[in-house]
Amino acid sequence: MMKLQITAAAILLLTGLSVTGCERRDQPEPLSETANFTLPEPIANNAVAVADGPDGLTLYSFNGLKAGKTWNDTSNAAYACVIATESCETIAPVPVPEGRLASVAATVAGKIYILGGYTVAPNGDERSTPEVFVFDPETGSYQQREDIPTPVDDALAVPYQDRFIYLISGWHDEGNVSVVQMFDTQTGAWTEATEFPGTPVFGHAGGIAGDSIIVSDGVASVFADGRRKFVAAKLTWRGDIDPKNPTQIAWRGVDAHAGLALYRMAAIGDEAGQRIIFAGGGDNPYNYNGIGYDDVPAKPSDRFFAYDLKSDSWQELGRLVEPSMDHRALAKVEEDYYILGGMDAEQKVTNRIVKFRIGK
Repeated sequence: MMKLQITAAAILLLTGLSVTGCERRDQPEPLSETANFTLPEPIANNAVAVADGPDGLTLYSFNGLKAGKTWNDTSNAAYACVIATESCETIAPVPVPEGRLASVAATVAGKIYILGGYTVAPNGDERSTPEVFVFDPETGSYQQREDIPTPVDDALAVPYQDRFIYLISGWHDEGNVSVVQMFDTQTGAWTEATEFPGTPVFGHAGGIAGDSIIVSDGVASVFADGRRKFVAAKLTWRGDIDPKNPTQIAWRGVDAHAGLALYRMAAIGDEAGQRIIFAGGGDNPYNYNGIGYDDVPAKPSDRFFAYDLKSDSWQELGRLVEPSMDHRALAKVEEDYYILGGMDAEQKVTNRIVKFRIGK
């Protein structure tokens, strides 16, 4: 995924992607803090999920990038952070011989599914990987499941009906794909759902609440000056699922959020509030070291905001205590949202855990 970036003006010219959004509201007071516990070591681009472990509700992290930020720092490490005791420990790694970047995770029926990602060879070659593992929090063991038909990394994964997992768009070896792949955790069957109609992207973010999915931003592929380049994509799509036939998704474009497009935000659905929460993200697309394809270091955002499904509008919610980027997803435990690891304002991989709560 060696990519180049061009300017926002060129994005408009080449792709027609919208950069409009809702009017920015007055900024609320920050409602976030640095947690009293940290990951066992710095890690970024890690797949995160929440499940009920042996000691209660637990934050889990799988795979990712270690502090050195080279091909050799791709990791298969896994960590468990128990909320009740505010403590983290290293657990059995994901059973792959090489580390994985940009994999995703989703919790279904009390177990965590870890899907896809990519490997980096010493010469820089990158390969999307098809493996799916299910992690049992009670036993701490992994079981391999059916491979992803179209291996993807930097994709979006959302669970549905405590049975299905959708993998939406993402990068496959040499290009972005529009396919929406649906995994039935009960039967092990993969099915193609309604194709993602937006510009195919990687590094996008989103979530699900009820029967509705929101997908926002990411990086798109365009051709300019006779070659392919990769640009930040300022777009948001809503997908409404037919609950009687989950392969059918009615997609429609909606307003983009305020401000710049953001890459690798942390996001999750808020079922009770019927909204999708987004936090952090980088302002400049990059591969895995935090330095943009234009050689400009990416800077993380400190915003957290939401797309309200009821009103089809964006809400500004607050500011993170520390800007953060290079994430796969948010984790939620009761009323608190957690960001595990990532990169800071100096593109340094961190073991920090940031949590925030959304005001009523």
